[in-house]
Amino acid sequence: MPVELRKRKAPAAPPAAAPPAKKKTNNPIKDTAKKVKEAVVGKKGAAATNGAKAAGATSVGSTLTLAGFGGEVETHDGEKTTLKQLVDESQNGVVLFTYPKASTPGCTTQACLFRDSYEPLTATGFSIYGLSNDSPKSNTTFKTKQKLPYTLLCDKDRTLIGAIGLKKAPAGTTRGVFVVDKHGKVLASEPGGPAATVEVVKKLVNSSTSAANGAPVQKVKSAEQKEDEDKANVAADVADTAAKIDGTA
Repeated sequence: MPVELRKRKAPAAPPAAAPPAKKKTNNPIKDTAKKVKEAVVGKKGAAATNGAKAAGATSVGSTLTLAGFGGEVETHDGEKTTLKQLVDESQNGVVLFTYPKASTPGCTTQACLFRDSYEPLTATGFSIYGLSNDSPKSNTTFKTKQKLPYTLLCDKDRTLIGAIGLKKAPAGTTRGVFVVDKHGKVLASEPGGPAATVEVVKKLVNSSTSAANGAPVQKVKSAEQKEDEDKANVAADVADTAAKIDGTA
């Protein structure tokens, strides 16, 4: 019988090799730029949200719900209090001037300007308080040394400072002034230099006095006066910064 020859099956083709993975090239400049962009976008978004909140909550003319507003703070002599309690105890409202750090040049100038104008500024029933995130010990030393006639408030966690929109990142306080009347209506809320914060309160007092006497409200300051104040504010901030650097050196 003839032998039957069988055809062999061709061997299966090996699977196609996967294309080599692209090596990730490190580009420090590109990576850094990306991180910076993400950080900036994030900060802008957060700032916009916080700014909108602060502006809506403490804008001039708005009325606050004082109960619970700003949490609890401590006086320089260790007593716990709240903004509501301070307003209730006042005759016509409360003035809070904020300062970055007790006993620094700009803050001393600001505190002494409020000291020297204390009687006329409180003549219409406002109660004046200094507010910072300093310790009671630091503020007591500050008050005693400068013979300040008003109470200094210590807001270590910056709850009240933040509520009135004057908290400064990462852990500081923006110099400014905040005024609220007996009914919780915001009369003033703005950052400013030592002299500017006092001027805000002077205008409110003068307006109240003029309105009570039927006299016209005092005119707005001249451009020259404003320019001089701006220069003084910049000088005060520079002095404060230099003092902080010397203190940490």
